[in-house]
Amino acid sequence: MIRLNADAEHPALIQAAEQLCVAARTAPKGKGKDLLVTAIITGEEKDQLCKKMREIAVRDQMAFCERDAGNVEGVEVIVLLGSRKEPLGMANCGFCGFADCGAMARAGGFCAFNTGDLGIAVGSAASRAADLRLDNRIMYSAGKAALELGMLGEEVKIAYGLPLSATGKSPFFDRG
Repeated sequence: MIRLNADAEHPALIQAAEQLCVAARTAPKGKGKDLLVTAIITGEEKDQLCKKMREIAVRDQMAFCERDAGNVEGVEVIVLLGSRKEPLGMANCGFCGFADCGAMARAGGFCAFNTGDLGIAVGSAASRAADLRLDNRIMYSAGKAALELGMLGEEVKIAYGLPLSATGKSPFFDRG
């Protein structure tokens, strides 16, 4: 039996995406509170994400969302990483710009630890992708579309997408 490399690449991308989710999960979290939600999407769900990214590009006049949708369209797998919105209750913190967690919640703000922890998790996932020599790009636009589609659940309020590519040339290189 001959197994061509192309036949091995999709399962390898899924396995790599799983490793990225593990890397994100084990990233440090403020007060040890894990609010991270991850997902791996392919196929029809990825197509829905691309469509929503294009809708956002037109609706919000953000041309980069159209460019990013083209990038996501050209890959097989995208990892979504998000955080539930929950203040950590750090006494006298104020990192969010408000006097306390109550004032922040009333104003609709985000706990600085939620966003910071998500950033560390996304960085860990992107680093693992680099370790595996996968082309990748952290995308706010994919996260925004995933949130609007409810792909990570109603509790998740901030998210990023991390599309993965294993091709001869990175689809993220000549992005214009």
